[in-house]
Amino acid sequence: MTTERRDRARRWRERMLFSVRGRATVLSAGVSALILTLVFVLMLLLARDWAANRVAREAQLTVERIAFSLATGENRGELAPRSREAPLVQVVNQDGQVLAASKDAVGLPPLVQEELQQRLVLIDEQECPDFLDECVWVFGLRVRESPWGAGVVIVAAAPLPTLLSAWLLPLTIAAVLSALLALITWWTWRTVGRTLDPVVRLRRELAEVGAQGLDRRVSVPPTADEIQGLAETVNATLERLEEASNREHRFVSDASHDLRNPITALRTRLEVALDEPDGYPWKTMVRSALADVQRLNDIVADLLELSRLDARTPQPVERLDLAELARRELPLHGGRVPIDARLEPGVTVTGNGVRLHRVLGNLLNNAERHARSQVAVTVRRDAGDAVLEVEDDGPGVPAEARERVFERFARLPESRALDPHGTGLGLPIAREIAEIHGGSLRIADSPRGSRFVLRLPLS
Repeated sequence: MTTERRDRARRWRERMLFSVRGRATVLSAGVSALILTLVFVLMLLLARDWAANRVAREAQLTVERIAFSLATGENRGELAPRSREAPLVQVVNQDGQVLAASKDAVGLPPLVQEELQQRLVLIDEQECPDFLDECVWVFGLRVRESPWGAGVVIVAAAPLPTLLSAWLLPLTIAAVLSALLALITWWTWRTVGRTLDPVVRLRRELAEVGAQGLDRRVSVPPTADEIQGLAETVNATLERLEEASNREHRFVSDASHDLRNPITALRTRLEVALDEPDGYPWKTMVRSALADVQRLNDIVADLLELSRLDARTPQPVERLDLAELARRELPLHGGRVPIDARLEPGVTVTGNGVRLHRVLGNLLNNAERHARSQVAVTVRRDAGDAVLEVEDDGPGVPAEARERVFERFARLPESRALDPHGTGLGLPIAREIAEIHGGSLRIADSPRGSRFVLRLPLS
């Protein structure tokens, strides 16, 4: 049982000190306690000043009442205090002799000494005489004529309030402020807990997503706040992760399939070559095997390039004239069909020359493979973009398949028929390079054939 209590205490301590809810509650309670302590002290000071002013006012009114009644003749020497709050009343002459006193002040020395010697007309101050157990507020007024002679001073004194004499007020204030602190602490704990409840549910649902697959989504609370934004961002991230995972699975499957074919053909040819007699003319078979090796090399080279593009490996960049880049690339093509070039000079972009050459080369290879009689290449300006278009007069790409051709290893039936040994990675690589350079690559409408449009920001 002791171990259970210790574990429970440890869990609560960790919850209070290390959780967001606990830290927020402790911080709020600490700040509130500091503020309420200052409020408590200020309220005590205000209460003390109010009580002191009240006592001083009572002593003053007592003296004024007695002086007025003496001046009007209504008083023949009565020194009764105005209330119990000013029980001490004395009449003192100029020599410091007490000529008369109220009931509670009988036998006491003069409440003031130095002020009498200074012959002050008005006395209004705090005194703490040795013959009294507490400090008093003294108010005195010198009168010209009285039953006790001329120039006497009528003095009234009232004890000042202390925390010991007024203990109920500080206890009441402390109780109220303590209850308020407890309410603030409880409300903070409850409010922060309710605020974090959607986050806790989100964490649990995310754990289930990780355990059961990426096709699940977390619930989005209709709160129109940061929690809803977090849940929507999590769902968007999960969607991208699922899409990336599916793309990776397709990539692995397609890559395995495309690699298996040349590997199988190469292995078969090598096994057949080993079974042939020593005088067998093996050069033709070696040439076929070399073609398979070249295809393997092309696939591996494309996969490595895609890996670098996915990793966003930095490459040196420079200012390039897109028309000049096309002029250097065009002589490497045009063997099967002629290429018509319309190149606007001075269309300058910033990028890596090797990669942009590869984009143009991939687009020209694709156009030559599908063209019937001609390929057209255009370089021009369009607002703030540099535009490179490669157009052919082949069968074209159906509208519903225009995005699919940019998927890795995706090949339409027409493409497989024209080039059965292709890898299906040329166009995906070209689009990745375009996006890395801050541009885009898409298939636009064309009256005949296909029109690939590359857009890059001008330098």
